[in-house]
Parts: sequence; C-alpha cells; structure tokens
Amino acid sequence: MADGNRIAVYVGSFDPITLGHLNLIERSSKLVDRLIVGIGINAEKTGLFSPDERVDLVQRVTADVPNVEATTFDGLAVEFVRSVGACVMIRGIRPLTDIAGEFTMMMANRKLDSEIETIFLMADEEYGHVSSSLLKQITPLANDEQLEKFVPSSIIPDLRAKLSKKA
Repeated sequence: MADGNRIAVYVGSFDPITLGHLNLIERSSKLVDRLIVGIGINAEKTGLFSPDERVDLVQRVTADVPNVEATTFDGLAVEFVRSVGACVMIRGIRPLTDIAGEFTMMMANRKLDSEIETIFLMADEEYGHVSSSLLKQITPLANDEQLEKFVPSSIIPDLRAKLSKKA
C-alpha cells in the first residue's frame, strides 16, 4: 500500500451509523489507503436523518480514523465508486440471510461495471443483529447504557432528538 492509491468505497444508508457500521469501517480502513463512506440518497425514502446529518454523524465517529471520509451520492453505487477513482466496493454482511440479496446486487453491479470488485466483510458476532430498524424501535425504550451496545455513544443525543420529534 505504499503507492497511496488503494481506494475503496463502503456504501449504505447509515441512517443512523451503528457500531456494526463502525466496526466494518475500522476494519476496511486497514485494507486500503483511502476509504470513502458513500451515503446513498434515495429520494423515494424519508430517512430519520438528512443526508447531511448522516455525513456529519459518520465524520464525528470516524474522526480518529485518518484515511476515512464520508460523502453522499445518488444514483448507482457503481457509478459513484467509479467517480471517486475506486474499483472496490465494500459491503457488510450481518446474518446469513443478507447473503442472497447482497449476492444478487453484486452480480447486477458486475453487469453494470465489470471492473468494480465487491468485497464482503462479515460483521463481528456482537454486531450481527444490529440494524437501523432495530434502533428506531428500541431507542424510545432503552436507556443510554443500553443504546451504547448498538450505536456510538456520541450519537445517542442525536438519535434521541430525532426520535422524540417523530413521536
């Protein structure tokens, strides 16, 4: 990695970023010179956090990982990967049930751009069950110490503020 040109992109919605996401970001960042967290914007879905807020959350929790940056994109992930000069896309796998959907997406991406490789990383065991949907369900009921098992502690106030507005 001495050439400084190994760039990978980890794409997702990160709404909000979880400890599982952070674990994959930290592990992926060790494999490349530059890791770009690509936060996908889906105009047809209303997220809990705005795209800019998600970028801010990712930047805050990865501030101590110097080769990580976060940005938004819309459109096809493979086009975004290519636009930043990367040829590797990182995808996280939680339970084994993710594999079928991720495999289908990887095959579609290969048809769209055969030069982009997808690398799958399994979530560490303690994060295999963590999802944004789960967080939205448990946040109103859990205390901060309980939430720290799922999300970085620094974003708990943001998560609580968003969910109290929706209630």
